[in-house]
Amino acid sequence: MIRLIGYFFGVAVMLALLAAGGVALYIGHVTKELPDYEVLARYEPPVTTRVHASDGALMAEFARERRLFIPIQAVPDRVKAAFLSAEDKNFYTHPGIDLTGLARAIVVNVQNYGSRRPVGASTITQQVAKNFLLSADQTIDRKIKEAVLAFRIEQAYSKDRILELYLNEIFFGMGAYGVAGAALTYFDKSVSELSVAEAAYLASLPKGPSNYHPFKYHDRAIERRNWVIDQMVENGYVTPDEGAKAKAEDLGVKPRRSGTYLAASEYFTEEVRRELVARYGQNALYEGGLSVRTTLDPTLQLQARKAMQHGLVRYDMAHGYRGPVKTIDASGDWGKAIGEVAALSDVPEWRLAVVLEATKSGISVGLQPKRDISGAQVAERETGTITAEDMSWALRHMVDGKMVKARSVADVLKVGDVVYVEAKDGSPTSFNLRQPPAVSGGMIAMDPHTGRVLAMVGGFSFAQSEFNRATQALRQPGSSFKPFIYSAALDNGYTPASVVMDGPITIHVGNDAWTPKNYGGGYGGPSTLRTGIERSRNLMTVRLANDMGMPLVAEYAERFGVYDKMPQHIALSLGAGETTVMRMVSAYSVMANGGKSIKPSLIDRIQDRYGKTVYRHDERKCDNCNAQEWDNQAEPELVDNAEQVLDPMTAYQITSMMEGVVQRGTATSLRDLNRPIAGKTGTSNDSRDTWFVGYTPNLVIGLYMGYDKPSTLGAKATGGSLAVPIFKEAMTAAMKDKPVIDFHVPEGMKLIAIDRKTGMQAQEGQQGTIIEAFKPGTGPADSYSVIGMDDSPVSTDISPAASQAITSGGGGLY
Repeated sequence: MIRLIGYFFGVAVMLALLAAGGVALYIGHVTKELPDYEVLARYEPPVTTRVHASDGALMAEFARERRLFIPIQAVPDRVKAAFLSAEDKNFYTHPGIDLTGLARAIVVNVQNYGSRRPVGASTITQQVAKNFLLSADQTIDRKIKEAVLAFRIEQAYSKDRILELYLNEIFFGMGAYGVAGAALTYFDKSVSELSVAEAAYLASLPKGPSNYHPFKYHDRAIERRNWVIDQMVENGYVTPDEGAKAKAEDLGVKPRRSGTYLAASEYFTEEVRRELVARYGQNALYEGGLSVRTTLDPTLQLQARKAMQHGLVRYDMAHGYRGPVKTIDASGDWGKAIGEVAALSDVPEWRLAVVLEATKSGISVGLQPKRDISGAQVAERETGTITAEDMSWALRHMVDGKMVKARSVADVLKVGDVVYVEAKDGSPTSFNLRQPPAVSGGMIAMDPHTGRVLAMVGGFSFAQSEFNRATQALRQPGSSFKPFIYSAALDNGYTPASVVMDGPITIHVGNDAWTPKNYGGGYGGPSTLRTGIERSRNLMTVRLANDMGMPLVAEYAERFGVYDKMPQHIALSLGAGETTVMRMVSAYSVMANGGKSIKPSLIDRIQDRYGKTVYRHDERKCDNCNAQEWDNQAEPELVDNAEQVLDPMTAYQITSMMEGVVQRGTATSLRDLNRPIAGKTGTSNDSRDTWFVGYTPNLVIGLYMGYDKPSTLGAKATGGSLAVPIFKEAMTAAMKDKPVIDFHVPEGMKLIAIDRKTGMQAQEGQQGTIIEAFKPGTGPADSYSVIGMDDSPVSTDISPAASQAITSGGGGLY
């Protein structure tokens, strides 16, 4: 008997050895080509790029995976406790595989066989191995590889490093990766601000984010979260009272919207996005975790956007009503029907509404229902009224492509028409009728000393059109181009008192003749350069350009950056070429800052994911700025290495002359601001574009208004009537509570009283004089002479394209 037992024991041992050998061979085969777990040491996950305004406010985030890397030292203990309790309570004691947990899982799965989905027993280390190094295949081979890798990872890395990898990598649903990204996505909080209940809910998500969606499966999510809280209590991380209090809370999820976070900054943000892609590529933008500090001033941006929208709407309303957004069935639950109509998301002052009743006295409307945090429509239905008086502008309305005058508002709007409305004086029930304007435009506000773009308006609404009219639209600047011609003249021997003939002139182009005219016709006769720019005289400008020569004009236009290569055709002296608002504002900044070239910038600084600065706009040097201690040394100075493209004295002269545009010329409505402002209006041929670019000593604002498909704005439309009011509103808001600062007069300039008409030195007590600035060695003329007094017709040979521009009108008017 003993011999038989020994025989069977020997057989069993042999079989066990054979089985062990087979298992060893199988494991050796499976693990023969395991991934290199050392790549975990070089872990650089895709991280969200964040864009900030100049005051640090978050503007936008760009990411394929919304993740913010957070070191384990920054993760609060309660958050760690929630994940350990939910996923791996023995994490800090097991060697990579939790044998106790594995045994427990086997027992549970045997008990639940055929009735429930099997439960897993993967540790956090195993999940790191799977997520980083393996596929998600549910196979024996993969589980063995996972276990082997878990042992090796535990030997190579600390527990904290493994937990750090896990918490930063896992997917939480709703586009969020990593616990820091999830905290922002679900609760709009940093990880350090999470409560026990919030941390427990996040810890419940890795098992299946879609199964515990906070809105689709709210009850299931609560149940899972409460289970995690119970585990935290059981493991001693929180007290029973704390656990009970946490379980009594609702989920409290407040999804954070993606895209642009700062109001009115969409055009600016998109321009920054394009620059980042051009500079570093798509992957760096969406995965590189860049931190971008822009130049945007959020307050000024809101003010500029408001002024531009007011100007566009004001013009559009004066030209009648074009019809509803669309027409829907207003019977039954009209709220559901209008809720499906897309509104302008970036014009929060306006709401969509459906006409419920239209009478002679006005209309009643139903407002588009708001949405709750889940995105679902609320059940509440809001209604309001628009009086006939508040929509009287719409009586002129479009019918079959023609504008006609209606007798009452009931003839304009019908039941079911979907329109935009704006609250009247903040009332919740009384509204004004609105419509997105057909006309558009662009605006830039810039610091002239640094080139920092402080505000950008690319159109009425980014949601309506993403085309950025401030940087992408090529438009004719009209007479707003003239200051560059006058600057060239002042830099090359002319003075503000030089006299030019304001009289008829003819340009011969082959067999055609171009005879430019002043706005409104008429001639002023011999006039000083100051008068020419203040009154925006076209004929004087053409004569001046002809007297200097177009090569010199083109050289200065290129120096200022208005054009890269300006054709040397005299018609372009009236602003017939095409440029952008950004270029014009940058060029005017040169005159505002004393003649130094500037490089416009939307970005102050870019840092990589580790905080290292990889780009800085300010290139000025300061050798002594980093002194270790103060020893009564002089204050360090920043060395400005910007190129001097215009004589500082010339810059002051042209600035003084453009102050006259405000005081006596085409922009006199700006005198109400009661501060030094220089600027120039511009109106292109047939009034297709109306411009104003102006500046104080520390701020330049420029804009144009026009249709995207250029067409006339009206026979009487000018930069002074359309663009100046927009500038005035923006500048008024920007300068509120700011001290009044005068333009700097360069040392050595002579201020001499001259006769406004003749440009000669005035006698004491003489009427009609003005103080004019002269450079050293110059002054009023000793004898009266007029440039262009005896001009014969000018002939020129130019390209067919320029010929067409000339014969069709050729540029700036006023």
